[in-house]
Amino acid sequence: MLSLKSLFQRQPEPLIGLDISATAVKLVELARHGQDGWTLERCTMVPLPPGCIVDGSITNMDEVSTTIHRLLAKSGTRTKNVALALPASAVITKKVILPGALSDQEMEIQVESEASQYLPFALEEVRLDFCVIGPNAKNPGDVDVLLAATRKEKAHERQEAAEIAGLKPTVLDIESYAALLAVQRVLDHPQAPTHVGEADLAVLINVGDRGYTMQVLRGEEILFDHEQGMGGAQLTQAIARYYSIPPEEAEQKKRNDNLPDDYATAVLAPFVKNLALDIGRSLQFFFTSTPYHNVQHILLFGGSAILEGLTSAIQNETKVSTLVLDPFLGMELGSSINKSKIRKAAPAYLTACGLALRRFYQ
Repeated sequence: MLSLKSLFQRQPEPLIGLDISATAVKLVELARHGQDGWTLERCTMVPLPPGCIVDGSITNMDEVSTTIHRLLAKSGTRTKNVALALPASAVITKKVILPGALSDQEMEIQVESEASQYLPFALEEVRLDFCVIGPNAKNPGDVDVLLAATRKEKAHERQEAAEIAGLKPTVLDIESYAALLAVQRVLDHPQAPTHVGEADLAVLINVGDRGYTMQVLRGEEILFDHEQGMGGAQLTQAIARYYSIPPEEAEQKKRNDNLPDDYATAVLAPFVKNLALDIGRSLQFFFTSTPYHNVQHILLFGGSAILEGLTSAIQNETKVSTLVLDPFLGMELGSSINKSKIRKAAPAYLTACGLALRRFYQ
């Protein structure tokens, strides 16, 4: 499975995965037993007040670090080493072809030279890393290399928030690649909900609060990366408008499933239909902007992926097999896990789970 090296340093053990999103901070800690056995030791979420993170940047460091501290206390973990992730929008990635015979030192020099051609800012302003994907398909003597670069201040924001909360950041990933690691574990599992062939195109959609991201994958290659601003926040706004209540109250009622009897038909169903239409349009954009004309699978995750009727609405709109991913598929549940709640909430933890998996995968 493709996984970028840490943008900080070599990853240690043990390790917790910490997903800092616009609306919540999520923590996952895993343990492994035997060759294929997994245990979900801890899985916790604490909401963030509105406005703490804007466009992927932390705008209220005190509130974010305090929320992380509360999350740690709630989880009961004693682990200090943490894997963090940056949103894809904060990272520039580029696949390049380099000679396969280069030494590690020569590779680093060549990577810096290549990166300088693609980055819109000076190398001293960025944190740069690379990952050798494998032999080039057209020339086996060369290798495909994935470059990843982010501005130092973007990386420092996440690092500072974790450190203020008492953690030691040791891995910095990209959200989309952390999610892919968790997806690959699920699809490789004997109980996988579907089989994705090597030549199949799979659409991975993270339906979050501030919108959804769409990636079209073929194996470990990302063919298409797209983001739209339609997600759970728009549903909250629709609830607030329809019932004439403040957005904060609407969000609370949505989280607690405490809405009037007509909510499902009057508010939820129209929203789900519009979201499915929007996802269908994004998929059509992929078809018109690439040589591809069909996909075989749509895989959903994220906090809003479990909205009632969304899976079937997307499948009806796109005519593509659609399902929601459970990142904890096949895992034993630790004693601290609320078994009744976790199965419903599981899709929201896929990125945090992928980060926690960095304890076991280089």
